[in-house]
Amino acid sequence: MFEAVQTLKAEYADLERRMSDPDLHSDQAQARKVGKRYAALAPVVRTYDEWLQTADDIEAANELAAEDPAFADEAAKLATRREELAEKLRLLLVPRDPGDDKDAILEIKAGEGGDESALFAGDLLKMYLKYAESQNWKTEVLDSAESDLGGYKSITVAVKAKGTPEPGEAPYAKLKFEGGVHRVQRVPVTESQGRIHTSAAGVLVLPEAEEVDVEIDANDLRIDVFRSSGPGGQSVNTTDSAVRITHLPTGIVVSMQNEKSQLQNREQAMRVLRSRLLAAAQEAADQEASDARRSQIRTVDRSERVRTYNFPENRFSDHRVGYKAHNLDQVLGGDLAPVIQALTDADMAARLDAVESSR
Repeated sequence: MFEAVQTLKAEYADLERRMSDPDLHSDQAQARKVGKRYAALAPVVRTYDEWLQTADDIEAANELAAEDPAFADEAAKLATRREELAEKLRLLLVPRDPGDDKDAILEIKAGEGGDESALFAGDLLKMYLKYAESQNWKTEVLDSAESDLGGYKSITVAVKAKGTPEPGEAPYAKLKFEGGVHRVQRVPVTESQGRIHTSAAGVLVLPEAEEVDVEIDANDLRIDVFRSSGPGGQSVNTTDSAVRITHLPTGIVVSMQNEKSQLQNREQAMRVLRSRLLAAAQEAADQEASDARRSQIRTVDRSERVRTYNFPENRFSDHRVGYKAHNLDQVLGGDLAPVIQALTDADMAARLDAVESSR
């Protein structure tokens, strides 16, 4: 483990040198990439340096304890702290998801349940916006299609951190396990008999790709323009401002119509396309990994039914880790930290198991 830290410390020093070079900052994309890697390594280097320092501090405390017994307690505390730092370092060195340092693209789509599903999609959106606000993140609606009753047939939101977050604190690292089918059980506003209905909405979370992450050949794109429309097919404008981009090699299609400008819609569509291509490339790499590694990655499945929101019982459940709480009102108000931590801990445990089994 400590040999790996020495290698990372050398890389950290090299990155520090590069960041002081004015030439690096002439390429903003490359400067951001270097800055993110530097920020990712900083906790490892700080923890390792403190771990080394505790050895000297323990030795000094033991020497002083010969004259003053009070220092024996200090030496014991330092020894405990040294063990904690060693464990923290072990966790920091566990391989992370390649997208964990990235911002996120969040897509919510209404599913089974018609208008009720669209209203639930709107509730999920509010929940995520409140959570993003609690994390001091910025959000930007890239595209949306509203339903007749004020919900959303679909909505796409960019979630961005301010500054360079610590490892595991970036939007994608926090939100990635939100992907999947979310089920709601409640009496819909359209239900006159008071019966409880079950409907669902789908959530997809992608790491937001930068231009340096994905290379797209313009010849691989088919770009169509059309007139955007609102609820019930009502025309939003009379110009061909909406954009549909098809990536021919993969068949991935992205449509945007939220902006009044065709150019703006095209830029937003390219942001989402880059993120989908990056996610597809990472998934392909996962498929080529060993069985142990692939099992580790899939411990928390993002494609199946993941949550149930039961209004009559005020119950919130995550089916992947058995998490259950009776505070649905708080959850929908953005209090997602406990369940996100439970999912993160489960994923970390799986990653540790994969590392141990590969030795």
